Amino acid sequence: MSPDDTIATRASLLNRLKDQSDQASWQEFFDLYWRLIYSVAIKAGLNDPEAQDVVQETVISVAKNVGEFRYDPEVCSFKTWMLRLTRWRIIDRLRRHEREAAGLGHRVHFGEDGNPAASDQTTDRTSTLDRLPAPGGIDLEQLWDEEWQRTTMQVALATVRSRISPEQYQVFDLYALKGLPVAQVARMVGVSIPRVYLAKHRVAALLKAEVHRMESTPPALGR
Repeated sequence: MSPDDTIATRASLLNRLKDQSDQASWQEFFDLYWRLIYSVAIKAGLNDPEAQDVVQETVISVAKNVGEFRYDPEVCSFKTWMLRLTRWRIIDRLRRHEREAAGLGHRVHFGEDGNPAASDQTTDRTSTLDRLPAPGGIDLEQLWDEEWQRTTMQVALATVRSRISPEQYQVFDLYALKGLPVAQVARMVGVSIPRVYLAKHRVAALLKAEVHRMESTPPALGR
């Protein structure tokens, strides 16, 4: 299992995406990934409409190409594949900003496979887009990694939340996530201080186990 594939879309979901008419699965996929793509686009320097366009175009590209994706961590993990599709679109818009400022109009055109079209590839456009750093020294790969891990934790936390009581989650949220003093949390929730510690320990253990489960479940596309 590649450490790159840490968002548990689950093998079953990824396989269901091959069916373009499975609206429920595509909605589930969108709900899981849109904020990741959007956040990276915004932090890379795009505005809200541009980031929304990047999300839409990337998801459309995934829809066109997910049936051809083959999970092979030695060649290309799902995380890397998603980054490439997103990165091309972010870089295209950043370069467009530069071209507009310079009075130029050329932009990248994407083909049916979601990659830069042949006319752009012949000028080594694809490799340029893959290498080009974002403005301000932002490392898109590092940013993607950070957002990917954050999304993983959010998904794991949502799963754990469905398995515990509202009281336990409230304690964990206030004490572990928001960092409030233990005595204040105990007063707010109406429980003893030892109970705060126990709830935090239990939920943290469940969260760690869920993240581990997600990291140990590779996508099964192409298997």
